[in-house]
Amino acid sequence: MAEDLVLDTAIRDWVLIPLSVVMVLIGVLRYFVSKLMRSDQVPDLKIVKEGQLITRARNLRAAANFIPAKSFRARKHYYNNEENGLLHVPKGQAQNPQAQMFSDPNMAMDMMKKNLSMIIPQTLTFAWVNFFFSGFVAAKIPFPLTQRFRAMLQNGIDLSTVDVSYVSSRSWYFLNLFGLRGLFSLILGEDNATDDTQRMMQMGGFGFDPTRSLGAEKDNLDIVQHDWALPKFEQRAESVLKKLVQK
Repeated sequence: MAEDLVLDTAIRDWVLIPLSVVMVLIGVLRYFVSKLMRSDQVPDLKIVKEGQLITRARNLRAAANFIPAKSFRARKHYYNNEENGLLHVPKGQAQNPQAQMFSDPNMAMDMMKKNLSMIIPQTLTFAWVNFFFSGFVAAKIPFPLTQRFRAMLQNGIDLSTVDVSYVSSRSWYFLNLFGLRGLFSLILGEDNATDDTQRMMQMGGFGFDPTRSLGAEKDNLDIVQHDWALPKFEQRAESVLKKLVQK
């Protein structure tokens, strides 16, 4: 039988709120430190063009059914034909992103700076939380949860009798670490350097591979089936207007 706990208001005032405020301030500070450490590089014109080309191809896929079939086929041929299509990458011209990174020391240095700006603050903050706030039950979620959430929400509390909806201070740290992305987007903008989930995914990679993205977008555009969403739209609009006028 899970036990109900009465949380002291001092835990809210001295654990829950300070921990949340510190996580937000560290995220903002890390954003500005990352901007200061970032080297001023002129973006590669080819990569910028290929990125804009991928965006245009995605817009074509999204709005394919709102243009006539002939217009869609012409645009699709413009992007995907095997001779000079914009999305077609001939064999042998594909660039290895790893070799590109190692050939440019500035790119490798920027990646190392970004990883350091993520690892060092997280290590220090986790040590601070683990030393000062370990073992606290900091909050309670206002709806029931299954036992599968116990390991995620009660990290550092080895009591199986406590209800799963209670959150430990250490788990609250991890929830703030990965759950403040929307708040940082509102404060710092969409293009901020505090997205830890995206940063962790990029730590094992070597940057943007435009060749692979062009090939994937070409395959996605190939499988699009055109189904015009506005058949005889002009005639339908004319009939509706006539009915309105007659009334």
